[in-house]
Amino acid sequence: MSTSKPQLYTALSPALMHLYDASDSIVVIIDILRATSTITTALYNGAAKVVPVLTVPECMEQGKNLDGITAGERDGQVAEGLTYGNSPFEYHKEFIEGKTLVLTTTNGTKLLHMALENGAKEIIIGSFCNLTAVCNYLISQNRNVILGCAAWKDKVNIEDSLFAGAVVDVVKDHFNIACDASKIAQTLYNAAKDDMYEFMRKEEASHYKRLTGYGLTKDIKYCLTKDTCPIVPKYYSGELLVVSGEL
Repeated sequence: MSTSKPQLYTALSPALMHLYDASDSIVVIIDILRATSTITTALYNGAAKVVPVLTVPECMEQGKNLDGITAGERDGQVAEGLTYGNSPFEYHKEFIEGKTLVLTTTNGTKLLHMALENGAKEIIIGSFCNLTAVCNYLISQNRNVILGCAAWKDKVNIEDSLFAGAVVDVVKDHFNIACDASKIAQTLYNAAKDDMYEFMRKEEASHYKRLTGYGLTKDIKYCLTKDTCPIVPKYYSGELLVVSGEL
């Protein structure tokens, strides 16, 4: 393998993030169902910015300070005290354009803050909605990458692993990938890529079962659809904004 290529690693759970050097890497936050899909959709539809926070009280306080929309979920449902949830369908252009979205979620925003605590110098948001844009960005930057899966309360899940595998499948010729987790994710993606929704249904994926139990089949299908929002959200000093001039 060429030593000139940057390294790519996959952390299949937040519980494994401490094993990787985030200070020298682009960290891709992955929470397919649904935080990173919702963040990408909101920004694509014209949100001024998304402010990711850890707790519901912080969300309410920041929302008030920023005159923003307070939104988030706990265990897949709208968090008590917040006005909006974590469905990408809530953030259509007519509603979100020009507004600030303050968001807290069970797994995704937690992982983002964990990456910051681990010294990450650059954080971007990955979802199937922006798969190709993310891959193109990673290739263009020619830097080490950590694909960070938000999972579910530290337990590995199928959909985040599928997205990590999809990225590996696209960018593999541009990186050294000496990482079993990345190979596992790629293998899973290649088994599922023809119909990821059906794969999750057939395998009784935990998050599939959780969200279908809430009647959110439409959300699942949307979040597994590629390239509906061709942008790259990037973390800048407390805010998620669309990358400009760096692609």
